[in-house]
Amino acid sequence: MYPEELVAPMRADLTTVGFTELKTEAEVVDRLENQKGTSLVVINSVCGCAAGAARPAVKFAVENSAKKPDELLTVFAGVDQEAVAKAREYTAPYPPSSPSIALFKDGELIHFVERHHIEGRTAEMIADHLLQVFDEYC
Repeated sequence: MYPEELVAPMRADLTTVGFTELKTEAEVVDRLENQKGTSLVVINSVCGCAAGAARPAVKFAVENSAKKPDELLTVFAGVDQEAVAKAREYTAPYPPSSPSIALFKDGELIHFVERHHIEGRTAEMIADHLLQVFDEYC
């Protein structure tokens, strides 16, 4: 597990733009089990591709999309282990991946961006992709 003082700025990177952190299994279940509408779930990470591409892309897409997910949620890999494990159950059959970005509609996974779709891509490329996803599903 990473120390909280290390991850606090990385958490704030998303929470300051409206994401709600889910830190327990119960919070994940509560938000995703009976969900209506769309929920964007970011599995956050301390890695460089989270800082350099995933978080900036998600923030840009959310801030600049005409159609937005109804709910913005995040769990933190390597820190909130039970919340992440539960969130990953909802993203099956995709293998565990962090960072990653999941879009749910009415409780069903409808789009998933795995780490290998984030690594090596710019924040702009990922944001453009998310804008298209939001336009189609939100």
